[in-house]
Amino acid sequence: MNDWYEEAVFYHMYPLGMTGAPKCNTQEEVIHRFDRLMEWIPHIKEIGCNAIYIGPLFESSTHGYDTKDYRIVDRRLGDNEDFKKFVKKAHEQKIRVIVDGVFNHTGREFFAFQDIQKNREHSAYCNWYKGINFGWNTPYNDGFGYEAWRNCFELVNLNLNERVVRDYLFDVIRFWIHEFDIDGIRLDCADCLPFDFMKEMRTVTTQEKQDFWLMGEVIHGDYARWANEEMLHSVTNYELHKGLYSGHNDHNYFEIAHTIRRQFDENGGIYRGRKLYSFVDNHDVDRIYSKLNEKRQIFPVHTLLYTLPGIPSVYYGSEFGIEGKKEGGNDDPLRPEVDLDTLKKQNANPELIRWISQLGQIKAQNKELSFGKYRELLLTNRQYAFARVMDEDAVVIAVNNDEKEADLWIPVPVGAQRCRDLVTQEEMNLENGKIHLQLPAFGSKIWRLLREDR
Repeated sequence: MNDWYEEAVFYHMYPLGMTGAPKCNTQEEVIHRFDRLMEWIPHIKEIGCNAIYIGPLFESSTHGYDTKDYRIVDRRLGDNEDFKKFVKKAHEQKIRVIVDGVFNHTGREFFAFQDIQKNREHSAYCNWYKGINFGWNTPYNDGFGYEAWRNCFELVNLNLNERVVRDYLFDVIRFWIHEFDIDGIRLDCADCLPFDFMKEMRTVTTQEKQDFWLMGEVIHGDYARWANEEMLHSVTNYELHKGLYSGHNDHNYFEIAHTIRRQFDENGGIYRGRKLYSFVDNHDVDRIYSKLNEKRQIFPVHTLLYTLPGIPSVYYGSEFGIEGKKEGGNDDPLRPEVDLDTLKKQNANPELIRWISQLGQIKAQNKELSFGKYRELLLTNRQYAFARVMDEDAVVIAVNNDEKEADLWIPVPVGAQRCRDLVTQEEMNLENGKIHLQLPAFGSKIWRLLREDR
């Protein structure tokens, strides 16, 4: 039996943004905004997602990644009981829930840092952070210095080589599992975390929950260093993310195919056998609809997101085609307040929502798209076809980034006489072992190959 994450399709929620919570957490009272978040669960189910990545969630000072308290839900969103209800409702719909684990750093309002501010050299927490030096200073004029994440001094780097810090964070994770029944963690800044810390985390979480999933935010580097049997189950596939939009903007499917061949080809892919986390946008990068020069490319982009090797993820609101670009260092345009009822009443981008929903259904019904080996079948700058093959069964995918219809002959990778269009359910004969078709402009096709013995 496969673990749930092997066939997951994620929906990514940035709750502080999507509920319109205040930018700074200065209030005393708890504001219950989880009712708005729970309204999304039926929609998430409808479009074929079976897992939610939601975060950051825990008490912080501003954007969520400057943690104040790991054990309390951010009061701008609600309280712990609200989040328990959210997870319960998701689980009732057979949707898993993972949260952000921000373990590389804390905010300046975290209790350990505040104790150092108060007691200086006499604080019991001086070893909890990297680079504490009472002969230095900071832009905040603390009278001491410390190592900050990328010199952002509101984020103080934890010393994860300190045993007491590790034990504290592992107790936090156990608390999340027992209190909220979460199913996994997305590790913020995983490429900054010590490998042995993540190995120990894998052991701790597996002991608590056998199918607990660990996914790391990794932008550059050899993903296999993080995603392996000892450490994390998956990492963010930023290499593919770049190819998915630029390969369409530049009419260059060679870029995408080269990436996939390098990563997942059955004869030499360096990540074959691993499931990387695929996405076309998230809370740190421009919205996909804003990145595409030709908006109709949104359809083949999502076809590839769902059918290439990987675990696909949809960022909240992007299924409606909402746009957003960074403004300098300001991420707010990527994380807007969104009202689901309003979007539905506006009937925003119904063709895109329908296509994403169909892709989710097709992925759920065809195991090859989760477990099949990748095999390239046809490649030009503007057309691309490949198969996902399991034993003698195969699903064939073709995409077109051109503004013109394309006449294609696609060789099939296994013995078959006919194929079925998995969108229309129409069947057609193969011609000399090939699929012959007219692929529409900015179009996609997905077929299951049919054998006489089936």
